Amino acid sequence: MTLAFLASPGLTIALALLAGVLAQSLSQHLRLPGLVILLAVGVALGPDGAGWVQPATLGDGLNALVGFAVAVILFEGGMNLSLARLRREQRPVRRLVTMGALVTAVGAGSLAYGVLGWDWRLSLLFGALMIVTGPTVVTPLLRRLKVEHSTAAVLEAEALLGDAVGAIVAAVVLQVAVGPSGMTAGRALYSIVLHLGFGTALGVAVGLGLSAILRFRRVIPEGLENVFTLAVVVSLFQAANGVLPESGIAAAVAAGVAVGNRNTPVLRDAMEFKEQLTAMLIGMLLVLLAADVRLAQVQALGWPGVWVVLGLMVLVRPLNVAISTLGTTLTGRQRLFIAWIAPRGMAAAAVSSLFDVRLAAHLIPGGEAFRALVFLVIAATVLSAGITGGFVAQALRLRRPQGVGWVILGAHELARVLARALQTGEHEAVCIDTNAAACQAAEREGLRVLFANGLEERTLLRAGIDTCAGAVGLTLNDGVNVRFIQRVKQVGRLNCLYAALGGAEHAATLKLLHAAGGKLLFGHDVEIEPWLRLLRGNAATLCRYRLGEPTAGENPGSFPASLLALALHRDGEPGPVGEQPKFQQGDEVLCVVPTEAQDSVLLGMADRGWSAVEPVVAVRP
Repeated sequence: MTLAFLASPGLTIALALLAGVLAQSLSQHLRLPGLVILLAVGVALGPDGAGWVQPATLGDGLNALVGFAVAVILFEGGMNLSLARLRREQRPVRRLVTMGALVTAVGAGSLAYGVLGWDWRLSLLFGALMIVTGPTVVTPLLRRLKVEHSTAAVLEAEALLGDAVGAIVAAVVLQVAVGPSGMTAGRALYSIVLHLGFGTALGVAVGLGLSAILRFRRVIPEGLENVFTLAVVVSLFQAANGVLPESGIAAAVAAGVAVGNRNTPVLRDAMEFKEQLTAMLIGMLLVLLAADVRLAQVQALGWPGVWVVLGLMVLVRPLNVAISTLGTTLTGRQRLFIAWIAPRGMAAAAVSSLFDVRLAAHLIPGGEAFRALVFLVIAATVLSAGITGGFVAQALRLRRPQGVGWVILGAHELARVLARALQTGEHEAVCIDTNAAACQAAEREGLRVLFANGLEERTLLRAGIDTCAGAVGLTLNDGVNVRFIQRVKQVGRLNCLYAALGGAEHAATLKLLHAAGGKLLFGHDVEIEPWLRLLRGNAATLCRYRLGEPTAGENPGSFPASLLALALHRDGEPGPVGEQPKFQQGDEVLCVVPTEAQDSVLLGMADRGWSAVEPVVAVRP
């Protein structure tokens, strides 16, 4: 029995917010897909359960909340879509969201028509909506599974772009379904292109304008940047929909991509704000939407509904991927994994709820069954991907190997030289910095870089801290370097940790570094700024030396004070040079040497048992 005071719109929203946050916290502790927990909590608290959450009290306000959330979620997803990574995998992604979308729409629609016996309008609508895969599910799932970067990039880009394509195609199909006279295939195709083109063009224009405004801190007062961005995104979404229905989805994605790839100075804070807001909105809305679906409607689908879901997973999706990725650079193992992972998420749930209302308004039956089937697909695909994804990735050898690669806090000239020195074989170096110019320079040099706060856990996880060999703090601030090592130790539990120190409080800071399990980078305290000046002035050389037979000279295996020992290579494995290194015969070190002191350094190294290895190259910042 539902208590009377629970029939309050304000209380319904408040309880959904609280339940959403608690459900997402529980999912992280249980290491289960958050969407599954959210759907279960929504059903448990809804009218079919405890009756605490009453979506019916919101009326048309539920649709407004859904639109608001979709705008923010897709904008935040677009901000995280790197065009540099997308270009490397652009062919399979482009085919997945075009040719693959057509295969999915036809296949899913045919299943609904043939198995469930729906009419052609409802079947086409279901097929169009199944194009989408959820970025709110795919991205955290891939991070948890630790899937290698190229495969993850394809799945993330497909999920984000597919949301826009699928929602717009579904909206056009809805117009065909509810229209009194229908529309021809050519007109429908024209409508899809028009909606996508208009939304994308408007989103890019607004995104570029927004990033230009944010570059000038005096235009928007400090502290209001995030609120201003949020207001622009919501206004963009609603304005685009007002001109062409459902084009706001493409506009939100395009604006996010435009802002996220411009390295705006306040972008880091904006991304952190959007991630937190997105988590809150996803939790609240999925609880509301799940509570709005009746279990009786899902049960009424019976076994035919189950067969449709299984057909989508084991027939339609593999066929989609097989056709879309044929002739691309993806390996067979990557294609198999992509075929297995296609969870539907927030966009499918939100759009299905909106379409249910539209179908009912035009007196077209089947809207409730349509929404129930979509929610059944969401639950089944998310649960399958979350439970079996790890086993499949392991069997296909697509999980990132443990103990490979380095994370460097800093993307300035010296950090980039160190990154290139550590980047050999299967080892990849990732730079993290909040300086937009330094990040752009690192990208031009072909390095992987994150424009983000390196002390944030989500940034470290994006960098792959949970599978890398070690981390290096190389900013000009000793305290930040040590704090970075402490955070890495907490998040990644690594043992190979190094930090550069050279400030006045060196002794106290070194004590904190050692307490965190870190070592002093370069083997001694070093002021970074003088070396940066040398690199920026093209007055430094990168030299490689190999240790031969120990000699009777002074300090065998040590280095002259006039060089900076960056990396030690032993048996092909790279690593930074730290305190009191124990060198072995055959070890090679890469050093930055002032060009004018190159000859004297070579003599000093020879006295210590080191010989130069060609080639010696000038360091270009």
